[in-house]
Amino acid sequence: MANLTKRDLVVRISNETGMVQQDVLNVIQKMLDYLTENLAEGKTVELRNFGVFEIKLRKARVGRNPNRPESDVPIPPRAVVKFKAGKEMKARVTELSRRLLEQEKAPQPSSHPNPPSA
Repeated sequence: MANLTKRDLVVRISNETGMVQQDVLNVIQKMLDYLTENLAEGKTVELRNFGVFEIKLRKARVGRNPNRPESDVPIPPRAVVKFKAGKEMKARVTELSRRLLEQEKAPQPSSHPNPPSA
């Protein structure tokens, strides 16, 4: 599975709507700018049926360098963005999980075209 990029979104939306790619890019970029701006102000961003972006504060803690476990590394408190998927997205991802599990359980074809006879 390949990653979806902003460019992929622009091309797909442009093809489906007939809008000029530059106009689509401007709209997508403005949306991302507003989303980022509001999160940077500590506001929650809710997109119905998609999900909620919110800021959470992580406490200060002590970390360990696996290469030098004898020395502690202080990690300062910081703000991080958390995402909680909406109902529709959760349902679609759950469906993907079910399909992937079914694929794992399906009998795999033998790597030998003619199994040895006894």
